[in-house]
Amino acid sequence: MTHAMAQGSDMSVSVAAVRAVLRWTPGAGVPDVDACVILLDDKGRVRSDADFVFYNQPRHPSGLARKLPKKRQGEGLTDSVETQLTRQDPSVDRMVLVASADGGSLTRVRSLRVELHDAGAGDAAGGEPFAYVDIQPDGGASSALICGELRRAGGGWQFRAVTKGYDTGLVGVAAEFGISVDETDTGHHPAPEPANDPVSGRQSAPSARSGRSDANPQGAHSPRSAPAPAPQPAPPIAYGYPPAFTLPPQGPQFIGR
Repeated sequence: MTHAMAQGSDMSVSVAAVRAVLRWTPGAGVPDVDACVILLDDKGRVRSDADFVFYNQPRHPSGLARKLPKKRQGEGLTDSVETQLTRQDPSVDRMVLVASADGGSLTRVRSLRVELHDAGAGDAAGGEPFAYVDIQPDGGASSALICGELRRAGGGWQFRAVTKGYDTGLVGVAAEFGISVDETDTGHHPAPEPANDPVSGRQSAPSARSGRSDANPQGAHSPRSAPAPAPQPAPPIAYGYPPAFTLPPQGPQFIGR
């Protein structure tokens, strides 16, 4: 049974892993929408830039959070992120779901909705979410929007249907949570399609085309190409996902729009 959530409401989440799906209706003048998730400690800050999972950094180094490819379903589009709950590091106190608009305001996006699915069930539930909330952007020229958060509560997890808009896009969101931002490159560089790992047969993670790395405090851009790394043993599969989910680690990188 699907539960319709009101803005500001909470609900307990009993599944081991959640797929949060942003759904909207495209059209003329409607900007594209991107989903991302930010892992925060109990002070509301990221532990490092790697805690920002978005289009140029689609997998957390722990393997317990990732971004999925966009899909078209009927007349709508979706963009999704998945996070593990029961095996999440104790230092992660909450995970914030963010929607950002590419080249426009979220007020122009029609029928924006967040759906919560049991990520471990596959299609066993017929693809139906266990909860959803319709997102109403808070007016103005918000180009990024917090549209919900998963947080620890009473030894388990809750989802809170909360919204907060930013007219400075992902740069504004990043600044609030302590993410290092290189604003010298403000373009949207969608991650390329993953390639097969020749050793394990798994898909390897696409690296960001440009951005800031913790190893590069001056904010210089990372190279567009680099020598292929030496083959490594296949990592363990993360929380029951198919092997394509567990990918070789990549460095923390971020670029602004």
